[in-house]
Amino acid sequence: MPRPIRTFLDSGVLIAAYKGSASIEEPAGAILRDDNRVFLASPFVRHEVSPKALFNKQDVEYRFYQSYFRQATFYDDLKSILSHASKESAKSGVGAMDSLHIAAAHLLSADEFVTTERPGKSIYRTSLVKVVYLFG
Repeated sequence: MPRPIRTFLDSGVLIAAYKGSASIEEPAGAILRDDNRVFLASPFVRHEVSPKALFNKQDVEYRFYQSYFRQATFYDDLKSILSHASKESAKSGVGAMDSLHIAAAHLLSADEFVTTERPGKSIYRTSLVKVVYLFG
């Protein structure tokens, strides 16, 4: 069996997998069902999706996200993430939140960072990790 793909999912991919239209949900769900992947995450992705689901009393959605995070490998050294993110933002102009995700993916040795951000956005200027468009 080939080496598993170390995959960092942007929060938009998780949201699409849970409540996207059929055309959006299918590619996101296919990634989540891929047995040849190791999923990676950071506290920032969890913070983008979980509190809002709780606030809106979306218990099933919240459990969906928690199930994902329980099986994901986390990088939670915030000082290191912030340091790498600041350098990457200054170097490539990646936005603040995206730079935090990219830094965590890099520190976790991700093979790819999967996002719903359209090609041409600043996140694609990073050289720290391969950025893959979910719908590409």
